[in-house]
Amino acid sequence: MRARQMRDFQRPGRSAVYANEAMAATSHPLATLTAVETLRAGGNAVDAAIAAVAVLGLLEPHMTGIGGDCWMLIQRAGDVAPLCYNGTGRAAAGAGPAVQRLLDSGAATVPQSHPLAVTVPGAVEAWDRLSTDHGRLGLDRILAPAIDLARAGAPVAPRVAADWARHVDLLQANDVTAQSFLAGARAPAAGTRMPQTQMCRTLSAIAKDGARGFYEGWVAEDMVATLKGLGGPHDLQDFAGHAGSYVSPSTATYRGTTVFENPPNSQGIIALAMLAMMEPADVAALGPDSAAFHDLIARASEAGIALRDRFLADPADDHGAPDGGLAQIMDGARLASASIAAGGRAEATPGRPGGSGDTVYVSVVDRDQTAVSMVNSIFHAFGSGITCPRSGVLFNSRGTGFRLAPGMPGHYRPGLRPPHTLVAGMTGDGRRPVMSFGVMGGHYQAIGHATLLSRIIDHGLDPQAAIDLPRSMAMNGVLEVETGADSALMPRLIGLGHRVRAAEQPLGGAQAILIDWDRGVLIAGSDPRKDGCALGY
Repeated sequence: MRARQMRDFQRPGRSAVYANEAMAATSHPLATLTAVETLRAGGNAVDAAIAAVAVLGLLEPHMTGIGGDCWMLIQRAGDVAPLCYNGTGRAAAGAGPAVQRLLDSGAATVPQSHPLAVTVPGAVEAWDRLSTDHGRLGLDRILAPAIDLARAGAPVAPRVAADWARHVDLLQANDVTAQSFLAGARAPAAGTRMPQTQMCRTLSAIAKDGARGFYEGWVAEDMVATLKGLGGPHDLQDFAGHAGSYVSPSTATYRGTTVFENPPNSQGIIALAMLAMMEPADVAALGPDSAAFHDLIARASEAGIALRDRFLADPADDHGAPDGGLAQIMDGARLASASIAAGGRAEATPGRPGGSGDTVYVSVVDRDQTAVSMVNSIFHAFGSGITCPRSGVLFNSRGTGFRLAPGMPGHYRPGLRPPHTLVAGMTGDGRRPVMSFGVMGGHYQAIGHATLLSRIIDHGLDPQAAIDLPRSMAMNGVLEVETGADSALMPRLIGLGHRVRAAEQPLGGAQAILIDWDRGVLIAGSDPRKDGCALGY
């Protein structure tokens, strides 16, 4: 895969980053620096990715942390396909009566700050397992930068400060959360240092004892007591019994490029479904930021989201297919492909519950040409808004992704994983990794994967140029367009029959590292919508 530069050097912007040996790309400069320093210290791509996401839990606490979930893809030179790890958590085993009470109250969805919104966090177990199985340095050394940052206080970046200020009401609703994440009654301003003393102790416990230091002992007792105090059904066994799993990635080809995505319960299959619907179209003939391109993406995403909301589930859900809906979704995509390429539209359907969500994504390639694609999240901004007083753990809100109404794939049932927005991606050539990539942003993630890949594969853009272009997202019958788009784009999309509105916030963020095997260089892009940074050597 050879990507071309598209930048006008007389206008503000950033170039793709080139390097010889190793590269890291994250949503924050300090996290990228942590990853690079981990590589320099003898760590590999797995060590560097975990070190970076641990630091991001302090730099971007509204996006991620040890109270959330993760997925990781790992591909080494010589591997036909990447390893995939599902680090997502399950609903409490005793959740049934609480779910029924919520249904009896007339609720249609799980409220964000309800204890049922909290699934058992999966990230820490995944960090420990992946570090043990594939890392070099050990979790104690990997977590040292995060422990130091928790003790000293992470300076709040401008984009993070802007995000933080929008969620003061949520933070004020829980006394412990307010004490942990507000400066008085206000969100911290850019440059404010926010020490996390409790988090420093908890990270130190994990560094010393691995996953046992989180899922057992005083940290687990604090988490269970906090949830029980709010009426939650969680108990110590839910935490002590948690385990992630290695799974086979979902895979398909797009114009000869092999694409790997996280399988169900992740929505990664929707990116593959969209690409299948787009492949019959002459996408290369469309400008990568043209109305015709955004229209095609919108029509493919409408059809893909409809398939997701009908079929996607935990493969263990006996109300769904044993593969989590993978075959049904891809069969539906193939049936829709001719219509989508010819200008057809899918009927808009109500989206899954759970809001937009957000996350962090990290891409790393080390000197052995091992590529890692990792995504880590607490779902909504500041997750459930529930913080534990002794451990400082801020819980996820991933349970809001379940359906409440019974009888459908993905409805709330004890011990199951919810349908997941988190997606990490990889491309390969059948014998080695070619690109590690991801797009942050809740429901936008699968749409963003298809958009980014098309701009690179169909239009030949380098990762940075593809990331920089304006984005759009069609959902629930409305096409949102970023305000940075050309002023003529929205009227043209209206002319193509779309209900269009300007996006209130940027649509996600992205990182990507491309391995140019012919020239022996790494080429990376990171997202200016966040404080993205790529560094290599």
